[in-house]
Amino acid sequence: MSYRLVFTDSYNKKAAKWIKKHPTLKDQYLKTLQLMELDIHHPSLRVSINMSYRITLELIIQDRDIILINIGSHDEVYRW
Repeated sequence: MSYRLVFTDSYNKKAAKWIKKHPTLKDQYLKTLQLMELDIHHPSLRVSINMSYRITLELIIQDRDIILINIGSHDEVYRW
């Protein structure tokens, strides 16, 4: 059962900034997005992007759409 990723304008800006800050993780980030489209509950999505970095994505799931809201480290995404 596949999903459709929906990228908000604000998410695209944050993602571009994140990729610029972490260019070596771009391929792994894109693989994460592909896994999300295929199966949002895939076990690989529950762990860090690699052994030394964990990516945090804030999102909303509506029906078959995954609306991406925010990207960053845990502290960046969940700062109040």
